[in-house]
Amino acid sequence: REGLAEQIRKQELEKNQIKETEHQLKVKELEKQLEDQKKLADEMRRKAEQGSMQLQGEAQELILEEMLRNNFPFDVISEVGKGVRGADCIQTIRNNFGQECGRIIYESKRTTNFSMEWIEKLKKDMRSMGVDVAVIVTQCYPKGMDCFGERDGVWICSYDEAKAVAYVLRESIIKLYTASRSQENKGDKMHLLYDYLTGAEFTEQWKAIREGFMSMRLSIQRERDMMERLWKSREKQLDKVLINTAQIRGSVDGIAGSDAIHLSLTDDMDDDALLLE
Repeated sequence: REGLAEQIRKQELEKNQIKETEHQLKVKELEKQLEDQKKLADEMRRKAEQGSMQLQGEAQELILEEMLRNNFPFDVISEVGKGVRGADCIQTIRNNFGQECGRIIYESKRTTNFSMEWIEKLKKDMRSMGVDVAVIVTQCYPKGMDCFGERDGVWICSYDEAKAVAYVLRESIIKLYTASRSQENKGDKMHLLYDYLTGAEFTEQWKAIREGFMSMRLSIQRERDMMERLWKSREKQLDKVLINTAQIRGSVDGIAGSDAIHLSLTDDMDDDALLLE
């Protein structure tokens, strides 16, 4: 009888152990299911948040492009497609004459933390695309900045500051373009002037001017020489007349004596004396 009771206790103990094991397995299974559900919920929430952030970022990109188009109607605002390496949009700057002056690329970020990798990436995009200026429009600034400014060759600003920053950068690019064009035109004019001064046309024209000048100068000198010869000839003729007149006066005065006979060629006798001198 005692052996039977012992056997029954062992069987009951084994049954209880089996039930306990099954219970523990059930608990572990439920815990595992709960953990899996929690992970699944976290993953779904993360994807939802990621999708929401992506939508928010795309919304800011669209607003930025619209702001640029409304404020700079002469410029061309081009969107960079999804999956394409590069900035979010490109602003091709044109002046009032429709001339392309330069380009600005914009990268829009809507995150809570600023990454310095954005700057290096945008600088690479700037070099590869051959643009003049790069701008990051972000909600948060890097350390050491609390408003718009330049960091490592890239401009950083908030969306509220983007309009003012775009105005300043655009005007600077247009002024640089105008200055460079002015220097180019200056160089072209100097080159054209040099070609003209060293060309056959200018040489022949200058030779004609010089020949005309020398001809006029020689003609004036000839007229002057001729007039001087004429004056000398007339002076000699006048001297001859005066000498003969003086001789006649002397003869007449010797014959007439005190009787006055007026034989002056001029109204004044002294003038005749001066002419003889």
